[in-house]
Amino acid sequence: MTQSAQRAGAALERLVDVIGQLRERCPWMGTLTHESLAEYLLEECYELLEVLEGPASVAELRSELGDVLLQVVLHARLQEESGSFALAEVIDGLTAKMIRRNAHVFTPDGGLRDVPASSIAEIEASWHSIKAQEQPDSTPFASIPAGLPALAAAAKTLKRARRNGTSGREEGGVVEPSVEADPASEDEVGRVLLAVVGRAVDAGLDPERALRVAVRRYQDEHLARSGSAVPVVPK
Repeated sequence: MTQSAQRAGAALERLVDVIGQLRERCPWMGTLTHESLAEYLLEECYELLEVLEGPASVAELRSELGDVLLQVVLHARLQEESGSFALAEVIDGLTAKMIRRNAHVFTPDGGLRDVPASSIAEIEASWHSIKAQEQPDSTPFASIPAGLPALAAAAKTLKRARRNGTSGREEGGVVEPSVEADPASEDEVGRVLLAVVGRAVDAGLDPERALRVAVRRYQDEHLARSGSAVPVVPK
């Protein structure tokens, strides 16, 4: 085990102990449930996204990563209290998955392979093949969260459709409609948006991130035109 791994293990052990003490001794922390924590998990993930996409400092990134880690530790602690599993089982399960799905690096027992890494395309194909073997009855869209933002869900859906052997362009009206005329209905707006997402996917771009950045830039420019001081959004 490397020195970095030893330090991380000791730090995580201390954090788990602190959270355990808070659950037992802090009235507010003691009342938390999976349901009451849900809003914080979503909020912390979006705050981390803002830091990753903005001109944030290293200290801010470290802090936001800690906030997301806190959510994982808290949810695992709640399950430990119910007697189902603890954080160790979460970590063990993730470790086993990383070994199992990265057969180009690891042998089944977790040892390292003595062969050069495959191409990115081969690595991705192997990952998805192993995942399909683990979930044989799953549809291409089964693991897409229902609460995912619409642009992100559209992009993931089209990527899965393409990987599943179809282009996606001939399905569900993904054939690119004309954007010259004003849309006459929500259905037409949806088709236009889906077509734009498809073009972004084909270009290897993230439409969800692109729109977030564009919205922030629009807000800054709008405030600048009105004379308000605003932070600079990175291009």
